[in-house]
Amino acid sequence: MDWQATLADWLDRDWIVWFLLPAIGTAAFALFAWRADRRRMRRSDPDAVGWVAWRDLAFWSTFFAVLLLGAAARAWLRG
Repeated sequence: MDWQATLADWLDRDWIVWFLLPAIGTAAFALFAWRADRRRMRRSDPDAVGWVAWRDLAFWSTFFAVLLLGAAARAWLRG
């Protein structure tokens, strides 16, 4: 079986390109932002305040990842 042809056929589906792949990327960013927020909360110098709102980025990227995954599931069930 030719795995490149199988992968190409799989990536030709619109729901994967428009919903699933962006959802995976957004979820990866959400994990990164969550980790950065944990690091910010546990910093040793409380006066070293950063300028990125990691909590907000983690929340909104998680929200959009869930929406995109829901849209991908809906499109997948439609066939």
